[in-house]
Amino acid sequence: MTKTEIAALIQTGLPNARVDVVGDDGQHFEATVVCADFAGKMPLAQHRMVYATLGEKMGREIHALKLTTRAA
Repeated sequence: MTKTEIAALIQTGLPNARVDVVGDDGQHFEATVVCADFAGKMPLAQHRMVYATLGEKMGREIHALKLTTRAA
């Protein structure tokens, strides 16, 4: 899994989000996701929304993902 693929999955699931993913080892990544849909939601809920876009890839192709989320 590449950072470009991860960004595309998040962008597909949260179409109005701005997504930046870094990580070069193919398993450990950091993502910053800014999305208006996060407004009024606690950080844990925001993270769950992002994880939902990645589905079963979390824990398989993506070993670790550090998230920074905030409302737009």
